[in-house]
Amino acid sequence: MLKKTGMKFPLLLIAIIIITGVIAYAASSTSPGYLGWMMGGGFNGMMGGYNYNSSNSGQSSVSSTVDMNTAKTILKKYLEAIGNPNLKLAEIMEFDNHFYAEIQEIDSKKYAMELIVDKITGAVSPEMGPNMMWNTKYGHMGRMMGWAYNRTTLKNRITAEQALQLAQQYLDKNLPGVKAVEPHEFYGYYTLHTKKDGKITGMLSVNGVNGSIWYHSWHGQFLSMEENE
Repeated sequence: MLKKTGMKFPLLLIAIIIITGVIAYAASSTSPGYLGWMMGGGFNGMMGGYNYNSSNSGQSSVSSTVDMNTAKTILKKYLEAIGNPNLKLAEIMEFDNHFYAEIQEIDSKKYAMELIVDKITGAVSPEMGPNMMWNTKYGHMGRMMGWAYNRTTLKNRITAEQALQLAQQYLDKNLPGVKAVEPHEFYGYYTLHTKKDGKITGMLSVNGVNGSIWYHSWHGQFLSMEENE
């Protein structure tokens, strides 16, 4: 007869292994909007994917590339579908590979989540990386581990000024000449723009608890940006 002792495996470790595997597999896929589908398409989850074309035209693809105005419309429809009136589109950036958007809480002014809009299909999906793994309120790991229900874990220990310093130290070592600017505070981390010669080159994130750095290497070349007041 088997004893129950010794057969238990830490649930936290299992969760981390599963989530890491899913993200790695999704990130390696070449299918547009695949990450959103993997993380629970439709509106079943706060950070689930949203297929703009299937919800509007019944088609899985579009004949023309999504432009900035269309991307903003898609994101606003996504937020309407979530049904949280406290969330708004704060910023949208166009890169070679896709559109990137920051969603902000209206009451607290704190940033809530980072989203990606596919330029061909218009599909909306949560951005990989810190948005999923460090976001203690809206990210998948945060909800899985129950962080969203423990308000004491939502406050970043590292200040915006410290995050800026840590980001700059990383850039000085790895990308000399690139500057970190504008730390935007999310639940569990900060995301900052990077600039060279006064022009935006990309972004990176700083963990709000331990100061770890996560460079966003998946966007491609920066093209344009619009802020929504």
